[in-house]
Formats: sequence, C-alpha cells, structure tokens
Amino acid sequence: MSSRSVLLNPGPVTLTERVRQAMLRDDWCHRESEFAELTQSIDARLASVYPSAESEFEAVMLTGSGTAALEAMLGGFAPDTNKTLVVANGVYGERSSKILEYQRKPVRLVASAWMEPMDLEGVSRCLEADPDISHISVVHHETTTGRLNDLFELARLAERAGCQLLIDAVSSFGVEEIDFRNWPVAAVAATANKCLHAVPGVSFVLARQDVWRAGPSKSPHSVYLDPFAYHAAQHGDGYSPFTQSVQAAFALDEALDELADEGGWQVRRTIYRERARRVADELAGFGVLPLLAPAERSCVLCAFRLPSGTTYESLHQHLKQDGFIIYAGQGHSAADICRIANMGDICESDFDRLFESLRRALA
Repeated sequence: MSSRSVLLNPGPVTLTERVRQAMLRDDWCHRESEFAELTQSIDARLASVYPSAESEFEAVMLTGSGTAALEAMLGGFAPDTNKTLVVANGVYGERSSKILEYQRKPVRLVASAWMEPMDLEGVSRCLEADPDISHISVVHHETTTGRLNDLFELARLAERAGCQLLIDAVSSFGVEEIDFRNWPVAAVAATANKCLHAVPGVSFVLARQDVWRAGPSKSPHSVYLDPFAYHAAQHGDGYSPFTQSVQAAFALDEALDELADEGGWQVRRTIYRERARRVADELAGFGVLPLLAPAERSCVLCAFRLPSGTTYESLHQHLKQDGFIIYAGQGHSAADICRIANMGDICESDFDRLFESLRRALA
C-alpha cells in the first residue's frame, strides 16, 4: 500500500498536517474556562462561514455525527402540531422522514426516485392542498447520487407558502451556496468532518436568532440532542450540557482557521469544482461515465456508472491497495455505481496516482 492513504469517500476526509497536529494540543477538561471560550469562538465562526448568516444566525456545537445534528434540528425546530413536509430523493431525505416519524411529529412526504430531482410540482401541490404545513425539510446535497438539490426554487415555493426551511447541509456546508439572507431558513444541520476538513465527532446546528428565542413548542424529544439546552449553555457561560469531544473541537478550530486562510467557502468551492471536473474528464477517457449531468451534481462528490464486467468490490480493492478509498452505491444502486468525493487534503500528485491506478484497474 502507498505510504499516503487518500480518502475519496464522502467523509471523513484526508486531513492536512495542520489539522492533524492541532489534536496534539495539551489535554483539556471540557468543564474549564478555556474550553468554554473555545466553544463560543467555534460557534461564532461557524455562523460566519457564510457571511449572509453571521448577523442573524447562531450555532451550537454537538458531539456526534451529522445525523446527530439532523436529529437535534428536527427534534427542536420541526413543529409538534403543524406539519413538516419532507422532500426526498435519496437515502438521506428518507432518513429525515424516518426521524420525524420516530419523534412522532406530523409529517408529509413528497418523494422522487433516487435518480430524479426533487418533485417540485408535487411540493407545490402539497403546499396548496395542506395549509397545516409550516416547515419543509430537505437535503441540500443528496450523496446517494451526488445530486445538488435546487434549493433556490424550493425556497421560492416555501416563501410563497409562508413555510420555513430545515436544511440537511451535512454534505454541503462550507462549499455549496446557502443563501441565509434570502431563503426562509429556520435552521441548518451540518458536520465538521466533510467540507470543513475536520474530524468525525463534532456536528452543529445553526438557527435564526428569533427561532432560538421562540424556544421549543413543547417538551424536548431528546435529553442529549435538545438544541435549546446547548444554546442556553453555550451562549450563556460557554459550557455544554454533556461532555464534548475536546480533541475533535481542536481539529475543527484549526480547520475553520484553515478555511479562512484559504479564502472562505467560495474559494474552496472553486477548488472542488476543478477537482470534480478533472476526475470526471479522466474517467470519461476510461469509458466510465457520471450518473448525473454536470449541472445536476454537487462539486463535492460524483457517482459513476461501473463499466460492464467491473464490480465495485474488485475496483475498491485495487484502489485500496494503491492507497485510495472510494465508496459504494447504496440500496438498489449498490451493484451499479461507485462514488468518488474530492474533499480534504488532496494534491495534484495524488490525482496523478489515482488516475494511473484507475487505468490499470480498468484495463
């Protein structure tokens, strides 16, 4: 195996040495003032990743994966009386519907086939027919297929219906556009270990200040994942209701500095777009075609149709021996596609090695 392992899965990512070294700071107790100050600093910088969010949104940091942040967001902000409309076209949209069902919250589902865009006509009909819908839950980047969902048009429908958006931005935060100023966003759930280039273990929820102030409509649906308890603590004295992952917070702290030094989310998006274009162009030369058209997919990840006679298992194993980790498809597409992400610390020589490895694997 190569001395350098490169992760091309949709998180966690290959770390820069700078972020990796940040985890070697002195051991801190999570109940000391220095960690409370760090928590408040991270919360403030998470809200400023997108300048359009900085003045009206506040973040809370949780210890857990992106799904923990999603459960906290839906548990705290999806209403117990009015309905939440879930728009799904993949595994993760369907997961949001399942979470709301487990939380026993009123939910409507407008689902599309995984290969299809969001059913915006179905959303429009549903909103017109059911005035009890007050919130819309949606996945921004549906990594099942690599599709970047059209939140611009969905936001327009939500605005017209007087609904608020609850956005799963787990695989898009920090690189794809989220218009906090012009979209009716109530809250966003995301994680540290994808486009922000930190490590697993920290996720977060951003919500509008007036949404935080309004508080939950009823009692919380979780003790550990009550976002209002975190907000009261972290935006009070800086402490958290439960033990935070201290070293993962160190990594996120450094990763946020690194993102700022790089030029912010728009510069990182440009980098991702160039990487994604290069990967798609090179694979096309091997006869390996993308699942979606360029205008439909995120710059974070591309799904590719496996060539006839090539199994995911054989391709994965060959690339792993050369130091690259790719990702399988999900559900009914598992046998037909592979997914290649381009997040994290990947340099030109890594791509050169990757394409040579793919050439030999597909020969």
